[in-house]
Amino acid sequence: MTGRLWLMILLMSALWGGGFMFIKFALTGFAPFSVVAGRVGVAAVALGLIVAVGRQRLPRQAKVWRAFFMMGALNNLIPWMMVAWAQTQIPSSMAAILNAPTPLLTAVMAHLLTHDEKLTRQRFTGVLAGMLGVALVVGPGVLSGMDSAVLAQITCLSATVSYAASAVYGRVFRSMEVTPVVAAFGQQLMVACVIVPLALAVDQPWSRPAPGAGALAAVLALGVIATALPYIIFYRVLAEAGATNLMLVNLLIPGWAVALGAMVLGERLPPTAFLGMAMVGVGLAVIDGRLFPAIWRRLTGRS
Repeated sequence: MTGRLWLMILLMSALWGGGFMFIKFALTGFAPFSVVAGRVGVAAVALGLIVAVGRQRLPRQAKVWRAFFMMGALNNLIPWMMVAWAQTQIPSSMAAILNAPTPLLTAVMAHLLTHDEKLTRQRFTGVLAGMLGVALVVGPGVLSGMDSAVLAQITCLSATVSYAASAVYGRVFRSMEVTPVVAAFGQQLMVACVIVPLALAVDQPWSRPAPGAGALAAVLALGVIATALPYIIFYRVLAEAGATNLMLVNLLIPGWAVALGAMVLGERLPPTAFLGMAMVGVGLAVIDGRLFPAIWRRLTGRS
């Protein structure tokens, strides 16, 4: 992990963390599905231009495009629709915190569905710590009634299941000779083919007031700044540093989202949300295994 890679991870986390703020602004002029359609459409165009300028070849095998569709559905379409709706009910910073447990669920899902990524005692301890953090973020409100805010929180958590499934499914790309930019473009293109007609049918944007300049700018920023650009960085870091190092980005995204939510949107969260975010961070750090190696060796009695 060179200084350049650390800067790339920091930049990627800031771009994705800012995406929650952009969604909040976009929702002032668009319905949730339309926000996702705009985000995906802009990202597909931006990535398509990069593919065209770089004269990169698109795959012709049907199995590759099926993989693009499945990956796009699990990693983009399903979770982005959930998060966009949830942010009509809860602050953007809360949505970001509730998306942070994705690596925890990924570890559990990989243990159940793969033969070479089993949970060790260390990773299991990290999962337990992270899940306790999630419980603190949601708070006791879930026991007192299923209002719209609690339902939105559960929806955000459900989105992490889809993200985790995409991480496990993404293993299929190991055997496919596809460049990172082409993979990102293919995913966004396949998602656009689904979400654009769905948004037209469900949201009927022609029946709504015309969106303001701020909402339009937010959708553009979502597509370029919070989708296309971080995906290019994502695949570059993946190629140079590996998937384990990429997990570090999940430690940083909530911090950016909370800071931007407070400074720009004036959002305020209860103290338990910050305590829960810290617990999720501890869980991710334990799973990663590099931030506290000496402490872990002492706890487990290993030399």
